[in-house]
Amino acid sequence: MTEQTTEQNAPYVKEFPLREAHHLVRDLMTPNPWIYWIDFLFHATLGWVAFFTALFSPFLSLWQLGSFVIAVLALYRSAIFVHELAHLKKGTFQNFRLAWNILSGIPFMIPSFTYDGVHNDHHKPDVYGTSADGEYLPFATHKPGEMVVYVLLSLLIPILLVIRFVVLTPLSYLLPPLRRIVWERASSLTIDPNYRRAKDAVRNDLNWRQQEIAACLFGATVIALVIWEVLPYSVLILWYLVAVTVFVLNSLRTLAAHAYRNPGDRKMTLAEQYLDSINIPGNFLITPLWAPVGLRYHATHHLFMSMPYHNLGKAQRRLVNNLTDNSQYIKTLRSGLWPALKQIWRESSEAAKNSSQRQSR
Repeated sequence: MTEQTTEQNAPYVKEFPLREAHHLVRDLMTPNPWIYWIDFLFHATLGWVAFFTALFSPFLSLWQLGSFVIAVLALYRSAIFVHELAHLKKGTFQNFRLAWNILSGIPFMIPSFTYDGVHNDHHKPDVYGTSADGEYLPFATHKPGEMVVYVLLSLLIPILLVIRFVVLTPLSYLLPPLRRIVWERASSLTIDPNYRRAKDAVRNDLNWRQQEIAACLFGATVIALVIWEVLPYSVLILWYLVAVTVFVLNSLRTLAAHAYRNPGDRKMTLAEQYLDSINIPGNFLITPLWAPVGLRYHATHHLFMSMPYHNLGKAQRRLVNNLTDNSQYIKTLRSGLWPALKQIWRESSEAAKNSSQRQSR
């Protein structure tokens, strides 16, 4: 971010009525377990029913295509609950965490420990937007092509996850030096390939070894059953296609979640951190499909990271309508996914152009 932009945002620290905002939403901080259970179990069940409907439907039939779309959207929503697990109060929702791992985390090779502890660093004021933040890359200051590469990497993620859990897990227990490498470089859901996980980066999932072994056994069992022709090989193809589509959707959502303007070489002010996050209330029917479980209110989430997803929309409306001065708050608003992506693409293109001009002088 340029010095000029920093100077423009600095008054926000004094002017934004943060205490007033907290007062307006303080009754919205308690999660409702019933909402979590009903929402998750409904979409996980719907997703897997649609998955097997697509698996056994005639090839490229309307039944198969329709079931595939439903499976992707429902399983995407159920998988995104890993974000909520990272924020729920330590030691709570343990049965929900177990159910999530069984129905979503392990089948998709993303057990909850891969996000636990890691994501919390993303919300630390002295880490957010710096090179230590594994969920932040300065896309807006680099060439647009880097965003294309980031999205295309989604095509490899399912394969890499299978290798990580089915192959590297048993090998790493046989080869201790490999264990350290696997933990540091292949045990975190992040977007920065240079991120290294700390030894103590575990908050809730103290049973991470059991999760890791369960993912290994699950993946190895499915592959073995396919080899032995107990399951059709198409189950692996469909799993890959569903997983890839989910990861592509999530990569696009991730690009729209922040402005990604900080080069990473300095800490951002509170003003910059908030204004670097984005809210996309959008259409109440369409937007939750690509930004499920409250993630369309990402800037509001960064203000109140412990607020349960089912209250973020209500908090958003209260802050927009009731803040004495909402001028800073509404700066985070975007009208939709496409406008948000166009804006970061435009900023990235301008940054690349300016960099090229400087180099040619």
